[in-house]
Amino acid sequence: MDAEFWDERYAGREQLFSGNVNGVLVIEVAELTAGQALDIGCGEGADARWLAGRGWQVTAIDISEVALRRAAAAAGADGRVAWMRADLTVTPPPAGAFDLVSALYFPLPRQRDHRALRGLLAAVAPGGTLLFAGHDLADLGAHHGDDLDPGDFYLPGEVGALLGAEWTIVVDETRPRVDPAPAGTGHAHDVVLRAQRGR
Repeated sequence: MDAEFWDERYAGREQLFSGNVNGVLVIEVAELTAGQALDIGCGEGADARWLAGRGWQVTAIDISEVALRRAAAAAGADGRVAWMRADLTVTPPPAGAFDLVSALYFPLPRQRDHRALRGLLAAVAPGGTLLFAGHDLADLGAHHGDDLDPGDFYLPGEVGALLGAEWTIVVDETRPRVDPAPAGTGHAHDVVLRAQRGR
Protein backbone atom coordinates (compact mmCIF):
# COMPACT_ATOMS: atom_id res chain seq x y z
CA MET A 1 0.00 0.00 0.00
CA ASP A 2 2.67 2.45 -1.11
CA ALA A 3 2.32 5.68 -3.09
CA GLU A 4 2.08 3.79 -6.38
CA PHE A 5 -0.75 1.60 -5.06
CA TRP A 6 -2.79 4.61 -3.93
CA ASP A 7 -2.03 6.74 -6.99
CA GLU A 8 -3.27 3.93 -9.22
CA ARG A 9 -6.36 3.43 -7.09
CA TYR A 10 -7.31 7.12 -7.19
CA ALA A 11 -6.43 7.51 -10.86
CA GLY A 12 -8.63 4.55 -11.75
CA ARG A 13 -11.82 6.39 -10.75
CA GLU A 14 -13.08 9.92 -11.18
CA GLN A 15 -13.98 9.94 -7.48
CA LEU A 16 -12.95 7.19 -5.09
CA PHE A 17 -14.93 8.24 -2.02
CA SER A 18 -18.32 9.85 -1.44
CA GLY A 19 -17.10 13.42 -1.05
CA ASN A 20 -18.96 13.71 2.26
CA VAL A 21 -17.41 14.30 5.65
CA ASN A 22 -17.07 11.16 7.79
CA GLY A 23 -19.88 10.89 10.32
CA VAL A 24 -17.42 9.77 13.01
CA LEU A 25 -15.58 13.09 12.66
CA VAL A 26 -18.78 15.12 12.92
CA ILE A 27 -19.92 13.29 16.04
CA GLU A 28 -16.61 13.34 17.88
CA VAL A 29 -15.21 16.74 16.91
CA ALA A 30 -18.21 19.06 16.53
CA GLU A 31 -17.99 20.25 20.15
CA LEU A 32 -14.21 20.68 20.27
CA THR A 33 -12.63 24.12 20.20
CA ALA A 34 -11.03 24.74 16.81
CA GLY A 35 -7.25 24.87 16.64
CA GLN A 36 -4.56 23.08 14.64
CA ALA A 37 -5.70 19.78 13.09
CA LEU A 38 -3.82 16.99 11.36
CA ASP A 39 -5.93 14.93 8.94
CA ILE A 40 -4.08 11.66 8.34
CA GLY A 41 -4.80 9.98 5.01
CA CYS A 42 -6.94 12.89 3.85
CA GLY A 43 -7.75 11.35 0.46
CA GLU A 44 -9.96 13.65 -1.59
CA GLY A 45 -10.22 16.09 1.29
CA ALA A 46 -13.81 16.05 2.54
CA ASP A 47 -12.85 15.87 6.22
CA ALA A 48 -10.21 18.59 5.88
CA ARG A 49 -12.69 20.91 4.18
CA TRP A 50 -15.28 20.26 6.89
CA LEU A 51 -12.76 21.05 9.63
CA ALA A 52 -11.62 24.22 7.86
CA GLY A 53 -15.23 25.32 7.56
CA ARG A 54 -15.47 25.16 11.34
CA GLY A 55 -12.42 27.30 11.95
CA TRP A 56 -9.66 24.70 12.16
CA GLN A 57 -6.26 25.25 10.56
CA VAL A 58 -5.72 21.91 8.87
CA THR A 59 -2.64 20.06 7.74
CA ALA A 60 -4.02 17.38 5.43
CA ILE A 61 -1.59 14.63 4.49
CA ASP A 62 -1.78 11.68 2.16
CA ILE A 63 0.71 9.40 0.45
CA SER A 64 -1.05 9.83 -2.91
CA GLU A 65 -0.17 12.83 -5.07
CA VAL A 66 -3.25 12.10 -7.20
CA ALA A 67 -5.55 12.34 -4.17
CA LEU A 68 -3.89 15.54 -2.97
CA ARG A 69 -4.26 17.26 -6.35
CA ARG A 70 -7.92 16.29 -6.43
CA ALA A 71 -8.45 17.49 -2.84
CA ALA A 72 -6.72 20.83 -3.45
CA ALA A 73 -8.76 21.43 -6.60
CA ALA A 74 -12.01 20.78 -4.70
CA ALA A 75 -10.97 23.11 -1.86
CA GLY A 76 -10.01 25.99 -4.13
CA ALA A 77 -8.13 28.85 -2.50
CA ASP A 78 -9.05 28.02 1.11
CA GLY A 79 -5.92 29.03 3.00
CA ARG A 80 -6.99 27.13 6.12
CA VAL A 81 -5.85 23.81 4.61
CA ALA A 82 -2.26 22.90 3.77
CA TRP A 83 -2.12 19.82 1.52
CA MET A 84 1.05 17.78 2.00
CA ARG A 85 2.35 14.50 0.63
CA ALA A 86 3.81 12.38 3.43
CA ASP A 87 4.51 8.77 4.33
CA LEU A 88 4.14 8.35 8.10
CA THR A 89 6.19 5.17 8.05
CA VAL A 90 9.16 7.27 6.90
CA THR A 91 8.63 10.78 8.29
CA PRO A 92 6.65 11.47 11.48
CA PRO A 93 4.55 14.63 11.79
CA PRO A 94 5.86 17.48 14.00
CA ALA A 95 5.71 16.56 17.69
CA GLY A 96 3.22 18.34 19.92
CA ALA A 97 1.91 20.49 17.07
CA PHE A 98 -1.76 19.57 16.74
CA ASP A 99 -4.86 20.05 18.87
CA LEU A 100 -6.53 17.29 16.86
CA VAL A 101 -4.99 14.31 15.12
CA SER A 102 -7.61 12.46 13.09
CA ALA A 103 -6.90 9.06 11.52
CA LEU A 104 -10.14 7.66 10.15
CA TYR A 105 -10.02 4.30 8.34
CA PHE A 106 -6.31 4.91 7.85
CA PRO A 107 -4.29 1.74 7.14
CA LEU A 108 -1.28 2.35 9.37
CA PRO A 109 0.95 -0.73 9.06
CA ARG A 110 1.67 -2.52 12.30
CA GLN A 111 5.37 -2.33 13.27
CA ARG A 112 7.25 -4.24 15.92
CA ASP A 113 8.61 -1.05 17.49
CA HIS A 114 5.41 0.99 16.82
CA ARG A 115 7.63 3.76 15.46
CA ALA A 116 5.10 5.28 13.04
CA LEU A 117 2.25 5.01 15.52
CA ARG A 118 4.30 6.60 18.29
CA GLY A 119 5.14 9.44 15.92
CA LEU A 120 1.46 9.97 15.25
CA LEU A 121 0.66 9.98 18.99
CA ALA A 122 3.51 12.38 19.69
CA ALA A 123 2.00 14.86 17.22
CA VAL A 124 -0.92 15.50 19.60
CA ALA A 125 -0.32 18.67 21.62
CA PRO A 126 -0.84 18.72 25.40
CA GLY A 127 -4.60 18.93 25.95
CA GLY A 128 -5.21 17.80 22.38
CA THR A 129 -7.37 15.02 20.98
CA LEU A 130 -6.58 11.82 19.11
CA LEU A 131 -9.38 10.38 16.98
CA PHE A 132 -8.73 6.94 15.52
CA ALA A 133 -11.47 4.91 13.84
CA GLY A 134 -11.65 1.81 11.71
CA HIS A 135 -13.98 -0.82 10.37
CA ASP A 136 -15.18 -3.56 12.70
CA LEU A 137 -13.36 -6.70 11.55
CA ALA A 138 -16.39 -8.78 12.50
CA ASP A 139 -18.17 -7.28 9.48
CA LEU A 140 -15.46 -8.23 7.01
CA GLY A 141 -15.70 -12.00 7.08
CA ALA A 142 -12.76 -14.08 5.91
CA HIS A 143 -11.76 -11.87 2.99
CA HIS A 144 -11.28 -8.18 2.31
CA GLY A 145 -12.22 -6.70 -1.06
CA ASP A 146 -8.70 -5.43 -1.77
CA ASP A 147 -7.04 -8.78 -1.00
CA LEU A 148 -5.42 -7.10 2.00
CA ASP A 149 -5.15 -8.56 5.46
CA PRO A 150 -6.77 -6.07 7.88
CA GLY A 151 -4.72 -7.71 10.62
CA ASP A 152 -1.60 -6.09 9.16
CA PHE A 153 -2.80 -2.68 10.33
CA TYR A 154 -3.44 -1.10 13.72
CA LEU A 155 -6.92 -1.37 15.18
CA PRO A 156 -8.31 1.36 17.45
CA GLY A 157 -8.20 -0.95 20.49
CA GLU A 158 -4.51 -1.62 19.96
CA VAL A 159 -3.83 2.10 19.75
CA GLY A 160 -5.69 2.63 23.01
CA ALA A 161 -3.62 -0.06 24.70
CA LEU A 162 -0.42 1.76 23.75
CA LEU A 163 -1.44 5.11 25.22
CA GLY A 164 0.51 6.13 28.30
CA ALA A 165 -0.65 7.47 31.64
CA GLU A 166 -0.85 11.03 30.27
CA TRP A 167 -3.85 10.05 28.12
CA THR A 168 -7.54 9.86 29.04
CA ILE A 169 -9.69 7.63 26.85
CA VAL A 170 -12.98 9.43 26.23
CA VAL A 171 -14.57 7.02 23.72
CA ASP A 172 -13.65 3.39 23.06
CA GLU A 173 -16.53 1.57 21.41
CA THR A 174 -17.94 -0.33 18.48
CA ARG A 175 -21.12 1.19 17.08
CA PRO A 176 -23.28 1.17 13.94
CA ARG A 177 -21.97 3.31 11.12
CA VAL A 178 -23.52 6.74 10.70
CA ASP A 179 -22.62 6.81 7.00
CA PRO A 180 -23.91 4.29 4.47
CA ALA A 181 -21.47 1.45 3.94
CA PRO A 182 -19.32 1.79 0.82
CA ALA A 183 -20.83 -0.11 -2.10
CA GLY A 184 -19.91 -3.77 -2.16
CA THR A 185 -18.66 -3.88 1.43
CA GLY A 186 -20.05 -5.26 4.66
CA HIS A 187 -18.92 -2.30 6.75
CA ALA A 188 -21.87 -1.98 9.13
CA HIS A 189 -20.01 -0.96 12.29
CA ASP A 190 -17.21 1.39 13.25
CA VAL A 191 -14.65 0.96 16.01
CA VAL A 192 -13.93 4.38 17.47
CA LEU A 193 -11.23 5.58 19.84
CA ARG A 194 -11.09 9.17 21.07
CA ALA A 195 -8.49 10.12 23.65
CA GLN A 196 -7.27 13.36 25.16
CA ARG A 197 -3.68 14.01 26.05
CA GLY A 198 -3.05 15.55 29.45
CA ARG A 199 -1.72 19.05 29.79
